[in-house]
Amino acid sequence: MATSHHLEFPGVGGSRIPACNPPHVAPNVAARVTGVPLQFSHAFQPGGLDRAAHLRGTEPITADPSARAFVFWRGKLLADADNQPLLVALDHPAFVDCREPAVFLGLVPDGPRFAAELSLWHPQEDAATIGQFTDQTHQVHPGFAGGRLVEIRGLMPSLNLLDAECIATGRALLGWHGTHRFCANCGAPSLVEKSGWQRQCPQCATQHFPRTDPVVIMAITRGEKLLLGRGPSWPERMYSLLAGFVEPGETIESAVRRETMEESRIAVGEVRYIASQPWPFPMSLMFGCMGEALDEAITIDPVELADARWVTRTEVQSILAGTHPEINAPRRGAIAGALIEAWAERRI
Repeated sequence: MATSHHLEFPGVGGSRIPACNPPHVAPNVAARVTGVPLQFSHAFQPGGLDRAAHLRGTEPITADPSARAFVFWRGKLLADADNQPLLVALDHPAFVDCREPAVFLGLVPDGPRFAAELSLWHPQEDAATIGQFTDQTHQVHPGFAGGRLVEIRGLMPSLNLLDAECIATGRALLGWHGTHRFCANCGAPSLVEKSGWQRQCPQCATQHFPRTDPVVIMAITRGEKLLLGRGPSWPERMYSLLAGFVEPGETIESAVRRETMEESRIAVGEVRYIASQPWPFPMSLMFGCMGEALDEAITIDPVELADARWVTRTEVQSILAGTHPEINAPRRGAIAGALIEAWAERRI
């Protein structure tokens, strides 16, 4: 896959939540070949958001006094000092910095939820690192007392299920609007319709709908070894599972085999699906898979990878414990880390 997309692909994914689980983690049930249910946990799993599609485009939903919006700016989220989302009313004066109206996410027990993008606001401080792995900066909009705009990846472990689902939906939807403001058919500016779930071209009447990019992320194994790789632009010591976009006309299984071959020249035999994760960076759906390598010799594509290596189960356990001399533990909340952990514990 292209280097520009080969970022730190997520960790695993959606059903009943055992009482012992932390409130921000949801299990995703997959099945072994034997049919034994497996559970994985990672961010952005179903949290109870009622998407209420029948209300999209209706005026009463925006007039509801309990309606609140999650606030975004260049992919960052408005949060309080405790790194929890700061929700604001739809008539907030700072929304003068929004180019387009807030998009409707759905209903929660406390009322309608929206997402708004402060696309017209330009902070005075340098924002050059926004979107990078190492972005630890935060920005302060003068209209939100006590709030700051922070990178969402760092919030993943602390978000509850419902907020996380809303945030994943909002970030992906707003990201789509930000890159699809003009009609792909005739080039004219398009308009937001259906509360943000459609764009309509007033010139040629073409309708445009939100985009989700399918991505495979795979735990490639060979006996007691797991394949890990490192992207050219990644921070030092950061490794993850190989991943790549599913191409048109391609199955998930074929994408796993093709991407692994392209990036490492390793042939893959049996492939099985494990779990999925929405990954709103910018608007992907990750299909977590297992693949059985047919050989071990690695020849990396330097455009795609800076390094790739086989690690033993013992090494993976030390990576997860944070004691490996060369590889950091995976980011919490991403599907990659959950798959790696499940393999280390012989659950997949």
